[in-house]
Amino acid sequence: AVAVAEVEREVREAATGDGMDFDIHIGIDYSGAKTPESCLRALQVYADISGSECRKVISPASPSERFKNWSRQAIAWWLIDLARSGRRFIAGIDHCFSFPLSYFERYQLQSWDAFLDDFVAHWPTHDPHTSVDFLLRDPPDRMGGAGELRLTERWTQGARSVFIFQGAGAVGKSSFAGLSWLYVIKENAGGVVHFWPFDGWELPLDKSVIMEAYPAVCKRRYPKNGRTSDEYDAYALATWLRDMDERGALVRYSQPPITEAEKVVAELEGWIFGVS
Repeated sequence: AVAVAEVEREVREAATGDGMDFDIHIGIDYSGAKTPESCLRALQVYADISGSECRKVISPASPSERFKNWSRQAIAWWLIDLARSGRRFIAGIDHCFSFPLSYFERYQLQSWDAFLDDFVAHWPTHDPHTSVDFLLRDPPDRMGGAGELRLTERWTQGARSVFIFQGAGAVGKSSFAGLSWLYVIKENAGGVVHFWPFDGWELPLDKSVIMEAYPAVCKRRYPKNGRTSDEYDAYALATWLRDMDERGALVRYSQPPITEAEKVVAELEGWIFGVS
């Protein structure tokens, strides 16, 4: 494991000109459990430093000296600070970044920005001491059905609806918990962070990039080597992004083979990076 301060120091000192587009590659395995301040073992962050193998990054905000677990709040503000530092990163986060087109139509939302504004107004999961489980006891008037899927989910095997909150492979809680933090990042670092593909399909040369990622797309390529399931997912995402950057393949993955009409839909619904 490596401390955040060490990550930031080594990234600042990293030599440029290594042929890769980004200075640092980050994989985040997410969790929607408990509250924004809760430090959770299921929240895992891996990153590569100065060209080295991707390593576990421990949170500076955890009160536990033994485990140094992350909270959702700490992850968001670390990404904000890292983006503001001027070093470009690309980060894959394992939760849905948007909802199906049917949701947009039902609530008359015309853009992803409008969706985020509307979401935090009804599901303020970034508020202190607020949990998805608590809000689900009396759900706000913003919900969908388990059969509603995004286009990108229909292109994958095993991806489930964002409106499923329980069971194997369910992403509902992590997504409902994480979306409000995307809003916070956008509000505080939107000028230096590109949310793919909502801000455009091309990866910019002057901003950091945050995108939705799905560990199942890539993790079988890499050994588990004693990592927990959550560590393994984060490690695989970070390592895969680094490998694809080194091979010059990120541009290809940023342009999935979908029609122009499908792109219009995906610019609202989002897309899982690497699904093609």
